[in-house]
Amino acid sequence: MKDKGVDLVWFDGQYLKWEDAKVPIFVHALHYGTAVFEGIRAYSSDDNLYIFRLKEHMERLHKSADVYSFTTKFSVDELCNATVELIRKNAIKESCYIRPLTFVGLHGIDLNVTKNSPTHTTIIIFPFSKYFKSDGISACISSWRRIDDESIPTMAKASGNYLNSVLATQECRRNGYDESILLDKKGSVSEASGENLFVVRNGKLHTPQLSDSILEGITRNTAIIIAKELGYEVVERPISRTELYLAEEIFLTGTAAEIIAITKIDGNVVGNGKEGMITKSIRENYERIVIGKSKKFMGWLTPTW
Repeated sequence: MKDKGVDLVWFDGQYLKWEDAKVPIFVHALHYGTAVFEGIRAYSSDDNLYIFRLKEHMERLHKSADVYSFTTKFSVDELCNATVELIRKNAIKESCYIRPLTFVGLHGIDLNVTKNSPTHTTIIIFPFSKYFKSDGISACISSWRRIDDESIPTMAKASGNYLNSVLATQECRRNGYDESILLDKKGSVSEASGENLFVVRNGKLHTPQLSDSILEGITRNTAIIIAKELGYEVVERPISRTELYLAEEIFLTGTAAEIIAITKIDGNVVGNGKEGMITKSIRENYERIVIGKSKKFMGWLTPTW
């Protein structure tokens, strides 16, 4: 999806035009889903374009590859530097989305991927503003269950995992909802198709624990830190489906979605049907942090100019 004004991608250490970044149709990842990726945001501010938590994302890319026993040939620092340089070479100064991807290359039909298997790494960028176009969205409980961590490591951000999310998204959109919420095999709330979930009950924040087959989200971690800074208690524990219907507030966290309120779940209004006070407070602080308006959290930002 080449965007106007974005001419270059980074591919295995080279800056190439989009049309020159090609791979053979027999690459292992295309057939078996053996790829890991990240979603990263860069935010335009008055004085710079800041990449949010770049190092943490590249570290997770490495960890995801480690889980599947293949390698990202480039160090975290090399990937961070390549990202900044790619933004500069494309002369991007508006908010954008960054997609690093490491995938297994030509490896035949052998499923035994190892540290010696050939891999490629690419970084693409494109202008990006809002994933959801409103301050509150509708969601439904999906009939599909979240992949269990005992079947596929859910804390690794692997491409193949997202077929589960594709099915859940298809279902919710066919039924007129914005997003889907998946339960785990035990029937506890896991996460949305591409976001982590928080529930507010009795003034406390509750979020599924890592053992509930969720991705260890970087935006999730950010929201927890912000909430605690604001004086809210955050409890990580199993959450039942019924609790969603009893919640005072529900919100999702993710790189693309940022922090977004769920104002209706399975047709039931959440709270007063608008973004709740706690959600709003966390979101507004998040939005200040990502554009460099909070000195305390400037360490999360990588300037590009």
